[in-house]
Amino acid sequence: MAVTRGFTGRRRERDARLPPGQYDVGDDWPVLTAEVTPNVEPETWSLTVDGLVERETTWTWDEAHALPQSTYEGDIHCVTTWSKLGTSFEGVDVDVVLGAAGVRPGATTVLVTSASGYTTNLPLADVTGGRAWVAWSSQGRPLSADHGGPARLVVPHLYFWKSAKWVTRLTLLDHDQRGFWERNGYHDRGDPWAEQRYAGD
Repeated sequence: MAVTRGFTGRRRERDARLPPGQYDVGDDWPVLTAEVTPNVEPETWSLTVDGLVERETTWTWDEAHALPQSTYEGDIHCVTTWSKLGTSFEGVDVDVVLGAAGVRPGATTVLVTSASGYTTNLPLADVTGGRAWVAWSSQGRPLSADHGGPARLVVPHLYFWKSAKWVTRLTLLDHDQRGFWERNGYHDRGDPWAEQRYAGD
């Protein structure tokens, strides 16, 4: 069977973008969740930044959309081994909301809380420096509720359970406080390239 050089090149490029143990789902985007999908309307949604900040700050839907907008373009990876290449998410960079609230010295961890009550923990360094977004659309279309709409966290360099759906609160702490999956055997950080799936990996 003849294989064109162009096809081989594209395949190698794709494979190089997949962390160990992952497969490309193509245009598919599996829906996985640990809880019942909440009914959150944009009109009632808000985002609060609190904890070790200078100013506890809350934005409504319209206020969040008035912040400087940015887009992530790249790949996402789920701990269940699927990856979706060439995604885009539109929203606000987490640096913007943390900058508005003012991070106090000593803050090391962000505890993320969803409208469903779901929580996940991230080192502050993993959500700053242009590495995380509060997103309300993907591929130019509003996020569906199943995919975390009206707004979700997007932390694409970590396994996607860290990208909490239906995000409503970012709490800055001076200590690590494990979230839902972290308390139930998942790795505390979740780096796909290091295969940090479960505690002890």
